[in-house]
Amino acid sequence: MTDQKGFRPRALGEIAIRCKDVHLMAQFYQDVVGLTRLSGDHNTSIIFLKIADGFNGHTAVLALFPGDEQDEAGAQSSLHHIALSLPYKEQEAVMTWYEQIKQPYTVEHFGWIGWCGIFTKDPEGNTVELVAYDVSEFSG
Repeated sequence: MTDQKGFRPRALGEIAIRCKDVHLMAQFYQDVVGLTRLSGDHNTSIIFLKIADGFNGHTAVLALFPGDEQDEAGAQSSLHHIALSLPYKEQEAVMTWYEQIKQPYTVEHFGWIGWCGIFTKDPEGNTVELVAYDVSEFSG
């Protein structure tokens, strides 16, 4: 439903992160989180990773941009965290995978809305959440 503006955003299209080491970050998001690297003829210093098919033909992506030494990452950055959705039934596999590769993580339950989030850190200290909805999590 749109209001008097005649439009409303429907989905997240892109998340972009400035990185000190773009290739190390790309390896983490591919190998640990499971995103797929996109290829094409865009500026080769920027790495695009597919999150999902997205909305109305626009692929939802994570874009990794090279930053300079002045750029802040992790706890010093204004980025709080990124959250990627997946089915609730796959969260057990996430925890098993993280344990297998010794990737530290925490789990938080958001009963007021029915979400469960599995949180970890990327190589530059940014928090990455794999979140799912399930009615069993709902306490409201």
